[in-house]
Amino acid sequence: MLAVLSTKKLSENQRSLLLNASISLVEYNAIKIEFVSFEVPSNIGNAIFTSQNAVKAVMSYELGVMSCFCVGEKTKSLLEENGQKVIKMTEYASELADYLVKNHKNDSFHFFCGNIRSDEIPSILKENNIAFEEIEVYKTTLNPKKFERNFDAVLFFSPSGVRSFVEGNTNNNNIPAFAGMTKAVCIGTTTAQEAKKYTENVVISNATTVESVIAKAVKILKK
Repeated sequence: MLAVLSTKKLSENQRSLLLNASISLVEYNAIKIEFVSFEVPSNIGNAIFTSQNAVKAVMSYELGVMSCFCVGEKTKSLLEENGQKVIKMTEYASELADYLVKNHKNDSFHFFCGNIRSDEIPSILKENNIAFEEIEVYKTTLNPKKFERNFDAVLFFSPSGVRSFVEGNTNNNNIPAFAGMTKAVCIGTTTAQEAKKYTENVVISNATTVESVIAKAVKILKK
């Protein structure tokens, strides 16, 4: 029976997508998220969110409605569920940064993020002299776990998840435990770039959602 390892605990509906395709599943959380206290700005006009975790951290403070710019469909949905107005959503951080440069060059922003975040947005905003304040609202730590078996595919949802898997599954010769035919199915290009450091068998989902990653894994394993 085909077997998949997910580096993120899945919901019941997400699990069924694999199990209904007769693919067995092992799952764990390759990273741990911890919300941290932060000083809430007195006036937030334009807010940038690149993850659902940042939204959850900020929304616990019950802030007023902001003009939000975000990365990812799930991040957008979570913002709207919390009464926030989403001005622009893109699939990738670099696309959002480019949009802000072209359309909001004279505005200022609060960028809510974790301690491990991609550098695209801060670097592009700085290069174009766009005012922003970066506020760390959660911490990501690796949660390595060793697996004494091979999988037909490993599902990855962040570069940190890739690093955590590799840290927990590297042999005595410092070679990551990607068996020859194991596919690394990644949620986007940034995660895929990290996976390509360790294996050539990298596949990218069609959209940046967990469901799309699962669908891609089923498609390549069942063809």
